[in-house]
Amino acid sequence: MGLLDKFRGASYFSPMTQVVLVGFVCFLCPGMFNALNGMGGGGQVDRTTGNNANTALYCTFIIFGVLGGAIVNLCGVRWTIFASGLTYALYSSSYIYLNHTGNGAFTIAAGGILGIGAGILWAAQGMIMVSYPREEEKGRYIAIFWIIFNLGGMLGGILPFAINYHSTKDSLSDGVYIAFVILECIGATLGLALAPPSKVVREDGSSVVLVKYTSAGKEAIEILKLFMNPTMIALIPMCFASNFFYSYQFGPINGSIFNIRTRGFNNIFYWGAQMVGAYALSFLLDNQNMTRRKRGLIALAVVAVFFNVVWGGTLKLQLRYTHGPLANGEPTDYPDGLIDFLQSGRAAGPIILYTLHGVGDALYQNLAYWIIGSLTNDGQKLSRYAGFYKGMQSLGATIAWQLDAKSVSYLHQLIGNWVLLVISMVPMFYVVNALKNHSEESAESEDDIVKPAKYYNSEIEA
Repeated sequence: MGLLDKFRGASYFSPMTQVVLVGFVCFLCPGMFNALNGMGGGGQVDRTTGNNANTALYCTFIIFGVLGGAIVNLCGVRWTIFASGLTYALYSSSYIYLNHTGNGAFTIAAGGILGIGAGILWAAQGMIMVSYPREEEKGRYIAIFWIIFNLGGMLGGILPFAINYHSTKDSLSDGVYIAFVILECIGATLGLALAPPSKVVREDGSSVVLVKYTSAGKEAIEILKLFMNPTMIALIPMCFASNFFYSYQFGPINGSIFNIRTRGFNNIFYWGAQMVGAYALSFLLDNQNMTRRKRGLIALAVVAVFFNVVWGGTLKLQLRYTHGPLANGEPTDYPDGLIDFLQSGRAAGPIILYTLHGVGDALYQNLAYWIIGSLTNDGQKLSRYAGFYKGMQSLGATIAWQLDAKSVSYLHQLIGNWVLLVISMVPMFYVVNALKNHSEESAESEDDIVKPAKYYNSEIEA
C-alpha cells in the first residue's frame, strides 16, 4: 500500500492521522526553528548571540529532554505539545527585539525557555512516532513524519530567500521573523487537535497503549533506570553525535561562504533532501524479506559509507578557507568572497555538498529512531527512551554550538564531527546486532502500575 493510500484510508483515531498531525506541529514549530538556525546565527550577521542562545537552549534541553518522557506520561500529549509549541514562537520573536536593540539577552533567555519546551515536545513526538505504528510499519511512519517535518524547513528556507531576494543587508528582516512567529503559533494550536493515546486504534483493531496510570515517583525511578540500562548507555554516543554536526553545517558552511539570500536557497535543498533520504531508507527498514537485525546492519553500513564520503568531500571544501564574518567587516576568506546562487560555476559544488549533508542527517536520525523503536512496543517506555535520546543529543549540541561561539577553528570542528560520527557507529553496531525480530510488548507488569495520576487520567478519559 502506497503512502497516499495510507492517508486516504486513515480515520481521525488511526495512528497514521496522529503521526501526520504531530508531523504538521513539528513542520510549523521545530521546522521553522531549523530553518532559522540553518541561516547561521539565526539569520544575523554576528553569529555570537545565536550561538549563545543555542547553548542556553540545549543546556535546558539536556534536562527536559531526559525529563520530557515523564512529563508527557504524567500530563498527556495535547497540552504539553501546545505549551511547548509556544516556546518556539517566543524564541523567533526575540530576534525582532534583537534587530532593534542589538541586545542579545532576551534572545539567549528565550533560547533557554525553548529548551524546556523542545525537550517535552520531542519526547511526546518520539512516543507517538515509534509506539503508534505496528512493528513492520515503523520505518515508514518515521519517514512520513520526517517528510512532513522537513517541509517546514523547506518553507522556512523559501521565506528568507523570497523576502531577502533584493536585500543588500546580511541579516534577516523583521518580516521574516514575524512570519515565523505566526506559523509557530498555528503549529502550537494544532497540538490540541491530537487524540488521547487511549483512543488511538490500529488497523488490526489493537490499541496503541495498554491504559496504565503513572505517578511522579514512578517516573523518577524509571528515569534513573535509564542511566543503568546497558542498551541506553551504549546508545549515548549515537545520541550525542546526532545533532552535533548542525552548528558546523549551519555556521562554518552555510553561514560563512554564502550570502544571505543563498543561505535561504540552500536550506530549501537541505531540508528537501532530508525528505528524500528518509523516504528511501524506509524501504530498507521495513523490508519484511529480511530479519530486523539484517535490515539494521545494512542500514548502518549505508549510513557509515555515506557519511565518510560526504565528510571527505567537506574536508576538501574546508581546506579552501578558514573563517566567515569578522569584526572588521570582512565577510569571509573563501576565494573570491561570498557565493551567490546565480554564480553557477562557484555555487554548484558547495550547494550540492551542503544538500548531501541534509541527506546524511535524515539517514542518521531515521536510523536512530528506528533503533529506539525496535527496543520495545511499550508507549510509556518509548516516551522515556525518546526523551533520553533528545537529552543526550542536546548535550552534544550544547558543546557544538559553544565550539563555534568560542571561534574554534573550522577545520578542528570538522575533524571533531567526523571522529564522533565514526565512534558512534561502533556501539550502534553492537545494539543493532543484538536486535530480536520482535520487540517486547511491555516490560512492566501489573504490579508496576500505580493508580492514579489525576491529570494523565483526565486526558485518557477525554
